[in-house]
Amino acid sequence: MTRLQRLDWPDNGTPDLPPAFSLAEAEGRLVAVRAAMAGAGYQALVVYGDREHAANLHWLTGFDPRFEEAVLVVTPDDALLIAGNECLAYTVVSPLVVAGKVRTGHCASLSLPSQPRASRRLWEWLEEVVPSGATIGAVGWKWYGAEELPPGTDPALALDIPAFLADPLRQRAGLVENATALFMHPGSGLRARAGVDEIARLEFSNHMAASALKRMVFALQEGMTDFAAVEAARIGGLPLGCHVTFAMGDTPGLSGPVGDRIARGKPASFNVAHWGSNICRAGWMARGQGDLPPNAAGYLEEFVFPYTRAMSNWCGMMRPGVSGGAVWAMIDDRLPDRFGVTLNPGHLIGLDEWMSSPITPGSEIPLASGMAMQMDVIPAHVTWGSTRMEDGYVIADDALRGALARTHPNVARRCAARAEFMRRVIGMEVPESLLPLADTCGIIAPWLLDPAQVVVL
Repeated sequence: MTRLQRLDWPDNGTPDLPPAFSLAEAEGRLVAVRAAMAGAGYQALVVYGDREHAANLHWLTGFDPRFEEAVLVVTPDDALLIAGNECLAYTVVSPLVVAGKVRTGHCASLSLPSQPRASRRLWEWLEEVVPSGATIGAVGWKWYGAEELPPGTDPALALDIPAFLADPLRQRAGLVENATALFMHPGSGLRARAGVDEIARLEFSNHMAASALKRMVFALQEGMTDFAAVEAARIGGLPLGCHVTFAMGDTPGLSGPVGDRIARGKPASFNVAHWGSNICRAGWMARGQGDLPPNAAGYLEEFVFPYTRAMSNWCGMMRPGVSGGAVWAMIDDRLPDRFGVTLNPGHLIGLDEWMSSPITPGSEIPLASGMAMQMDVIPAHVTWGSTRMEDGYVIADDALRGALARTHPNVARRCAARAEFMRRVIGMEVPESLLPLADTCGIIAPWLLDPAQVVVL
């Protein structure tokens, strides 16, 4: 019987600092990229990154442009990282740059407006490294289907990079195609599987975000401003994967603090996201059912409890080999139209908050070991507001769990403890193949002014 129960939120301790991105890891990724290039018939791969869209560039090199843009060109026997005024010196964060596996070039046009422009021009760098008449793959941050383009448009030719980069590439090359899927496709993308070191980094990120959210939740008080609430989170300094949100009442859900004061009887949602994590919760600023407006009666029984049971079903399906379409169909059945779930019920997460998703209608893409899955199932109702249990997980088969236990035994131990809490205390279905990355996994506290009241199954 689904009910509320007063209990302590789990605390499995603070992870050690995760392993740094190593030269061996970076070299392995560069080898994989060159193999993927060859398989796709590309003589060069051009990877674009800016402050908002740097995940592919960062995954490969360990470098992300701060303030500016950057371009990485990879050929079978060369790799050139082109950076602007402020980021050129920062490229040494990449082990590939330090080891001389990737050389660097300065292009001031990648810098902010009005800064000095005395440098080699972008087209000159491209002429040096890109073979004339070559077939080139361009990597931005998404690709397109034929249904979202003008009739007759070839999706392969729809680039998601700025024109100032696309134009000289087209002038230099014989053919320039969108190659973003080589990195981000949910079934075959190079980034769609995490190894043991990356799992350790994902766990650290999820811990930092979850700890901040927990501090904020337990600090919530009537009369407190939303600014003070976020301040109470004491966000730890890791780069943010998206804006911190805090929305109450009619404020749009993606809003950050605006100066509202907490008052009983308001719906609310909030999140803390770092690279590799996004911990989000939603409920009511209330201590119990009596604080809700009369038209919100039934919030627990008709909305929160069915949602929690559906999330248990979701966890139970997070096993290698289950098709993404089957997960979609399950959620569509368990949470019908009145729950207002409009986006994919779960997706891959990496350095970007949303990489891509194998979970689409009719998808035959199987869930696979190494997928970092975000439990991101967002209901919305005009009267009940929302509820949320959004945390990060990794799907791991026996081999990956064994490798994790050998390489990072404390990470494996904490994931196992979280899974046991979800099974034993919350009553959720959690297969051995699912590794919960945060201590918030399994926790739904619908009364945000009394978060010790937790939904159990």
